[in-house]
Amino acid sequence: MQYVMNKKRVYLSDKPGERGGPVAYWMSRDQRVRDNWALVYAQEKARAAHEPLCVVFCLSPSFLDAARRQYAFMLRGLGEVAEALEKLHIPFFLLPGAPGTVLQDFVRKRGIGLLVTDFDPLRIKRKWKEEVLAGTDIPLHEVDAHNIVPCRHASDKQEYGAYTIRPKIHRLLDEFLDEFPEITRHPHKWKGKYAKADWQKAADSLEISGSVPPVDWIRPGESKGRAALGSFIRNGLSSYPSDRNDPNKNGQSGLSPYLHFGHLSAQRTALLVGEADAPGPAKDAFLEELIVRRELADNFCFYNTGYDTAASFPKWARESIALHAKDKREYLYSRDRFEYAETHDPLWNAAQKEMVVRGKMHGYMRMYWAKKILEWTESADQAMEYAVFLNDRYELDGRDPNGYAGIAWSMGGVHDRAWFERPVFGKVRFMNYNGCRRKFDVDAYINRVEELK
Repeated sequence: MQYVMNKKRVYLSDKPGERGGPVAYWMSRDQRVRDNWALVYAQEKARAAHEPLCVVFCLSPSFLDAARRQYAFMLRGLGEVAEALEKLHIPFFLLPGAPGTVLQDFVRKRGIGLLVTDFDPLRIKRKWKEEVLAGTDIPLHEVDAHNIVPCRHASDKQEYGAYTIRPKIHRLLDEFLDEFPEITRHPHKWKGKYAKADWQKAADSLEISGSVPPVDWIRPGESKGRAALGSFIRNGLSSYPSDRNDPNKNGQSGLSPYLHFGHLSAQRTALLVGEADAPGPAKDAFLEELIVRRELADNFCFYNTGYDTAASFPKWARESIALHAKDKREYLYSRDRFEYAETHDPLWNAAQKEMVVRGKMHGYMRMYWAKKILEWTESADQAMEYAVFLNDRYELDGRDPNGYAGIAWSMGGVHDRAWFERPVFGKVRFMNYNGCRRKFDVDAYINRVEELK
């Protein structure tokens, strides 16, 4: 599938031009109504053609290693989307089943003339789009509603670090960091009957593990994401640079689940943080993570299809790790031992338990967690397999470019440089228990996690 840039955020598939019929926004990565460039564009196209507009969400019965925890969070957020769209006279269709099949049927039965969707660099999402395009005869317009500077526009190749992509993004921010138009009540009524989403039926259609329960410390949805952003700006932004790497402090934003599911727009977040009454260095530190690091992760996954394997590591890291492939490992653990936090290291066990219980491990601990999996497995390939499985199964914000890039950075030096040679790690950056103890109160962290229910 070839895409040609149309407007600054919109890419057109190599299908013939639009024909008459309703416009459908195939919502996937960006699950919100406000601050959504894909929905803005879909309504713009429908208005210009004097056609009805609808939003379609294809509920895959399974998705990578997601469990009941992630699906419950997502479905509750989609419920808020459906309610907001109803007030705007825009029907919401929830279609349980494999996207490549159910969306083709929907397009044919409803006479859709144009399909608009949002951007996602993951292989499975790109495969779904290929299937839909192959099975329909209408064009697909893709809008990067997730990144501030669209992934394809920021760079046309894989970037090897923040130092290479940062200047490109900063040069483009003034062009792309603009205000969103409002989604208004749609003037062209939907023709024909449609039923409201049956959320229970949708939940019953899933083929997922029920052993990972939902969490209650965070509430999903667009309104809750906005509220969480406001709370962070008021209470946490000013101290972000000093507190973010201490697992005993509530120093991180806590916004990653909302950003992952698209309940919260990164662009709206950047606009509000930029306007905030906070020290410039604090805003700069947060915006570096929100914009540069997130867009670097999308770039990594888009231009490197082996992003969740050791094949994604840079050449120097692959060669260095290969030289140490036969090094003696003091400890070796199975995937089950990792999953049930049964290692010799109480700090690692605490990090794993935090993720299993809360669905969110502290960002600093994620680095330590991943590096130790590399140290305690037989190969980098096995380490990546285990870490990706555990991250995607338990983290609310798993199955995400940030997660894959973060694991590959920790284990394989992606977006990093070569360090001093060590056993097992080669020249990949090393972390250990004593180093963590020098940075924060390890015992306090372990004790706090032990109290989690």
